Amino acid sequence: MDTQSLQAFLAVAETQSFSRAAEQLHLTQPAVSKRIATLEDLLGTRLFDRIGRRIALTEAGNVLLPKAQRILFTVEDSRRALANLSGQVGGKLTLATSHHIGLHRLPPLLKQYTQRHPEVALDLHFLDSELAYQGVMDGTLEMAIVTLAPHPVEQLQVVELWRDRLCFVCAKDHPLAQRSRADDKPLSLAELCEVNCILPGAKTFTRTLIGQRFEEAGLNLPVSMSTNYLETLKMMCGVGLGWSLLPEKMLDSELVALPVDTAPIHRPLGYLVHNNRTLSNAARKMIEQLEANRET
Repeated sequence: MDTQSLQAFLAVAETQSFSRAAEQLHLTQPAVSKRIATLEDLLGTRLFDRIGRRIALTEAGNVLLPKAQRILFTVEDSRRALANLSGQVGGKLTLATSHHIGLHRLPPLLKQYTQRHPEVALDLHFLDSELAYQGVMDGTLEMAIVTLAPHPVEQLQVVELWRDRLCFVCAKDHPLAQRSRADDKPLSLAELCEVNCILPGAKTFTRTLIGQRFEEAGLNLPVSMSTNYLETLKMMCGVGLGWSLLPEKMLDSELVALPVDTAPIHRPLGYLVHNNRTLSNAARKMIEQLEANRET
């Protein structure tokens, strides 16, 4: 059972398409089909059902999937451990970050890293934090720099580097801004719930933090629209479509910070790696750089 066939199997399983798997692996579609056929012949069973254009794992395919992931994880881990013996900092570093961190936190850090380690090929993915967590857990990502989950994950080493204070905001001419100025006192969470809000998607870590605060007060959030891109939230909020919560550093002249009668809400940002993975020298140097930029 060769690793190339297993890589093809995982790519088809992930993309549910032989053509998209071929693009991902930089192969021709016949080459991917041949590798899958070889694997099926070796195992003596079909791994995929092909019904029209649809590709689905068979029962045998579902059994093989986690085992194939573990095999390739172990092989890649062994390669990294051997490469590390040379002490050289090079090769590919596959990492993910969220759009917000990638735009507002990482540019100077990445510039410094690439200048210090020009032999490293950065394979940078912009992903929602939840998908980045999954990528580190299944081994497709070596590390991630994202919003941290509100709960620990046993398989991962998670390190907080920064904290974003989330501010309640709205447009300058929004009724909430006018009410706040007229009353000259903080708004209550109940008052906020009388007006539509625009927040990150329901399954995001940031939305979970926000939702917990309102749930503790016995309130339901009146979410009219959702997007996981904070820059888009800022734009929609700025044109008066509702109130939102945004990192303090994103506030500008288009938005008003609302005084609200509740404790500050902070979201932790940091990096994560797999506990059972041997980190490449490139990843170790990235962690050194991140730690040097930790907020105290």
